[in-house]
Amino acid sequence: ISDITEGADKQLIEVKIEEITKQWADMIFDFGTWKARDYPCILNAGRVGEIQETLEETLMNLNTMNAMRHSMPFKEPLSSLLGTLSDTGDTIEKWVKVQMLWTSLESVFTGGDIAKQMPMEAKKFQQIDKDWLKIMQKSSETRNVVPSCQNDMLKQLLPVLGEGLEKCQKSLESYLEGKRNKFPRFFFVSDPVLLKILSQGSDPESIQDDFEKLFDSIARVRFDKADRKKIVA
Repeated sequence: ISDITEGADKQLIEVKIEEITKQWADMIFDFGTWKARDYPCILNAGRVGEIQETLEETLMNLNTMNAMRHSMPFKEPLSSLLGTLSDTGDTIEKWVKVQMLWTSLESVFTGGDIAKQMPMEAKKFQQIDKDWLKIMQKSSETRNVVPSCQNDMLKQLLPVLGEGLEKCQKSLESYLEGKRNKFPRFFFVSDPVLLKILSQGSDPESIQDDFEKLFDSIARVRFDKADRKKIVA
């Protein structure tokens, strides 16, 4: 009976390893467009969440099998899978963080008034943007999760892009703080609203809906026809 049980356990481990290997060979990312960019340049957040949940479950199963007393003949494939998928999980986590920064800063530094007022940061972002699009193009061609996350260019660039984007973010926060100190009513609005106001300063009509957030009893204003920056009523 002991021999039969041991044989069944070994067969179960072998079958599970094959299933997991196939499952992750077929696992793919979904890519999406971003605003005016009509080509794949972001990971689909919903799909990434599903992949991360599946990955967590897979790693838990692999660790359970690795701890079984009959797993010794399968230590090499188990260790290999655990290493590869753990590394994949770490890469996805970094990737998502960089994407969140890129999507929050992309519209700020690729056009509008703020980019003109922060030319050094806008120039830095342009290079970051090129590198981001490069890795996203390569990944959208690969699509498979594990090979995408094992790509050397992706793994080398993600930390660099993350560091660069964090510096751009800090510069932007300092810029917004300066604007709030000059005009304290800007403290009444959130960063996204303030960014909208500042980035569209050359088109005052576009911020009509935001006046009530800054001033009591003011919903809309009327601008002078000759001088669009002059409020007449």
